[in-house]
Amino acid sequence: MIILKEKIKISAVSYLNTLPFINGIENDALLMKQIDLQKDIPSSCADKLIQNKVDIGLIPVAEIGKLKESHIISNYCLGAVGKVDTVSLFSHTPIKNVKTILLDYQSRTSVKLTKILAKEYFKINPEYVNAKAGYEDDVNNQSAALIIGDRVFKYQNKFEFVYDLSEIWLKFTSYPFVFAAWVANKKIDDAFIKQFDNALKNGLRNMDTVIENYKSKNNNSEIDLNKYLTENISFRLDSEKRKGMQLFLQKIKKL
Repeated sequence: MIILKEKIKISAVSYLNTLPFINGIENDALLMKQIDLQKDIPSSCADKLIQNKVDIGLIPVAEIGKLKESHIISNYCLGAVGKVDTVSLFSHTPIKNVKTILLDYQSRTSVKLTKILAKEYFKINPEYVNAKAGYEDDVNNQSAALIIGDRVFKYQNKFEFVYDLSEIWLKFTSYPFVFAAWVANKKIDDAFIKQFDNALKNGLRNMDTVIENYKSKNNNSEIDLNKYLTENISFRLDSEKRKGMQLFLQKIKKL
């Protein structure tokens, strides 16, 4: 056990895709004694890390550049190799006809990805509107909405046109996409990092238990959690994801 003078504050995304990570962390009794675990939407994870309210955050990768000091501390992430299902553009008209895109307020990485693909892949130049809660019902015949996270499942059958941005990114670049990574805003003890990473690994190893626990507490027919966590989300931060992440960060600078 690593003895720390103060608890390490950690902000984790509160979406379904983080369930295995949360399971691994919360079931590591020794680790839990050393941390203050907070659960937030992605943009709040980033804000807390940038403002030094936490020490580690599972933050949107587009926010890494805003940190004065940043260290990717884990071999795990929230990524996808192709279709992710929970980051999509929804519209009632083909994307070439879209004049306005309503942007989800919960994650800035997805907003940046939308703008990159609109410019470089779809070859459109829409007006962007920073949306507020309830915007999903404001889509008209000339607009589209970027919707991310668990809310996506309820809208998948309500729009004629659905563009999965991770799937399109793979077609466009041949790289997988990383939505969020575990990042520290200061140097963290190596022994703690090893212990933390091992907890994440154990959570992923217990995926079946994670899924069964969720199903026992939630009767939600809209979500095939087994498919989502085992097929759509890719958790390992491997070399191809790192290359894709670097390419994405390079393209952000050109927006």
